[in-house]
Amino acid sequence: MRAALFLDGQDDLVVDEVDVAAPVGNEVLVQTAASGLCHSDLHFMETEGWVVPRPIVLGHEAAGVVEAVGPDVREVQPGDHVICCLSVFCGRCEVCLSGQPYLCLRSRVECVRSPEEPARLSRGGQEVFQFANLSSFAEQMLVHENAVVKVRGDMPMDRAALIGCGVTTGTGAVFRTAGVEPGSSVAVIGCGGVGMSSIQAARISGATTIIAVDLEARKLDTALRLGATHAVNPAVGDPVEQVLELTGGGVDYSFEAIGLALTAQQAFGMIRRGGTATVMGMIPPGTKVEIEGQELFMSDKRLQGSLMGSNVFRVDMPRLVDLYLDGRLMLDEMVSATITLDDVNEGFEAMKAGDVVRSVIAFN
Repeated sequence: MRAALFLDGQDDLVVDEVDVAAPVGNEVLVQTAASGLCHSDLHFMETEGWVVPRPIVLGHEAAGVVEAVGPDVREVQPGDHVICCLSVFCGRCEVCLSGQPYLCLRSRVECVRSPEEPARLSRGGQEVFQFANLSSFAEQMLVHENAVVKVRGDMPMDRAALIGCGVTTGTGAVFRTAGVEPGSSVAVIGCGGVGMSSIQAARISGATTIIAVDLEARKLDTALRLGATHAVNPAVGDPVEQVLELTGGGVDYSFEAIGLALTAQQAFGMIRRGGTATVMGMIPPGTKVEIEGQELFMSDKRLQGSLMGSNVFRVDMPRLVDLYLDGRLMLDEMVSATITLDDVNEGFEAMKAGDVVRSVIAFN
């Protein structure tokens, strides 16, 4: 199969032939239909501190069709349409049984093949590492069955792919992590795929004030179409001061979708007394976020994280599919470009330039 590899000595991805093994045990072979380009992949390509072994096939936001299954698979069968998720879970540990499968650590063990088995991915006899137990920048994915969920066959695969990471992260932070109530006020910093999803989730939740914060005017225009009631551009003034002025003292909930200490601190600064700031972005390892300690207890303000939207993806993703097909979750407007696997590097350049909300690789 063809795949986009991240190799030693290369800054860009290299498209080449990669061998994929046959499924064993609980493994599922998926014919990749579409994969979104997520900023998380770019973090591992460019950001010091986020390190992956090489050679590796990146990509983790995908949907496809089951091609074959191992003998122990019970959840899906060939022909099923599935969305993949990096929140692989074991289903047996304490966090899984407590309703937090997205925090499962045993999944790393579940996804390791026995030494007697060939590597899932290889190239010229050398093992190729798998990113996030998925590696979706490839024509096929060999994954654990607890990395997929079956969805309706009438769901377009290029839209379903977005649900695999960005949409689930952004909506889950609103629905599950923060629990936004009807009538609330919300600010979202960063209007990429994750931030746009949070804006939509706030609209669906009944928030009455939804403030989009971004430096790109085009993204702010899109955010207003997707449900934001106000747009704030930090280029024209301190975004915290702008939000405080718009709301008369701060929002009930803020969401950070960039992954910088500065924007995390701004998210905390935007909330009112008793408000909650939720960080979704990948802040680099070793980076400190500084806030005024007195604000925590004197103002009863909260700063919290959200890993992949605190998802229970086997429940959440089919619901998001229904919301899209019902017309309440708008995904078409989030796809800025549909590209081929050979265009993957150009897709990341467009991401860095701020030209797109989401680029999607279509494999068919």
